Amino acid sequence: MTDQQKIYHIALSMHHKVGPITAKNLIMHAGGIEALFEMSKKDLLSIPGIGAGFVASFDIDTTMKAAETEFLYTQKHTIDVITYIDPKYPRRLNHVEASPIVLYYKGTADLNHHRTVALVGTRKPSDYGRQYCEIIVDGLKAYNTVVVSGLAYGVDAIAHRQAVASDIPTIGIMGHGHDRIYPADNKTLARKMIDQGGGLLSEFPTGTKPDRENFPMRNRIIAALSDVIIVIESKRSGGSIITAEFGNEYNKDVFALPGPVNAELSEGCNKLIKQNKAHLIESATDVAYIMRWEDLDSSKAIQRQLFLDLSDQEMMIIDRLRQNKEMAIDAIMHAMQMSPSAVSSLLLEMEFKGLIRSLPGKKFGLS
Repeated sequence: MTDQQKIYHIALSMHHKVGPITAKNLIMHAGGIEALFEMSKKDLLSIPGIGAGFVASFDIDTTMKAAETEFLYTQKHTIDVITYIDPKYPRRLNHVEASPIVLYYKGTADLNHHRTVALVGTRKPSDYGRQYCEIIVDGLKAYNTVVVSGLAYGVDAIAHRQAVASDIPTIGIMGHGHDRIYPADNKTLARKMIDQGGGLLSEFPTGTKPDRENFPMRNRIIAALSDVIIVIESKRSGGSIITAEFGNEYNKDVFALPGPVNAELSEGCNKLIKQNKAHLIESATDVAYIMRWEDLDSSKAIQRQLFLDLSDQEMMIIDRLRQNKEMAIDAIMHAMQMSPSAVSSLLLEMEFKGLIRSLPGKKFGLS
């Protein structure tokens, strides 16, 4: 992708009347991002769902100047501009209709790593929550994961800090632009995360302040980017519960650390478990068991020993796709008798290997 195409994507994403769904619709109907910016106002009006108010507000000159300034900033500060059609764009986000058309990324951690785990929770954890957050993160190292969180006070910072200490790549998802770190107390931590193979990711351009309305948007990225969401202490409502709800909506496996029934900081976690919206977690091995990571790793070890190319699960999916040409993810889950998140993880690994490809409508076919 050319720099000019990236600037066009930035310009469209910065337009105050264009959300991700509308942006993708515009690009699709125009036949490409460059074609969109060359369209006349009359042609724009012919696109379904686009009204005169939007067309009148589509000030190309002003928008392009802001986008060019933003792009120069990213170049100066080694921030990667990743559009939704870029191979580096997180594939997990492609399954979310409202995923951003542009992401700003500083770091080296693989956004398409085959195992990603998010840890979220209260900004003021108890000693119990702090201890178990550290234990769980440290335990994840055995399963070759990337740790994701929101770089906030409390559980987020503890998770990132323990990941750095355990030499686990960790990615912070921010609710503001790359021209600041919020809270400022986490600046040193953010630098360590980048220096030790992690990164910082945001959908917001520079100048975007950490306003309250940005954080639910940030939370949906945390949930979508992760195979697993772990809630470490939370009141009955709040950002962590929002992230867990996004996780359930996106067919992710959600885990929650249980606590005393009379502890306010455990109300949210206990409620998620009680409502069957989260698995109870005591250690990282609980995650590996539910996700069948140990089974998958054992299968890979057997493959290497027997010089086989595919695991039994992979071969079963390929056989089904040979028979049906394409299958919806629900049909694959039924055939495999596996949890939604385990199937999603397996399909993602197969996609990384080039064995299968994702199709519109949450379907899959052979590559």
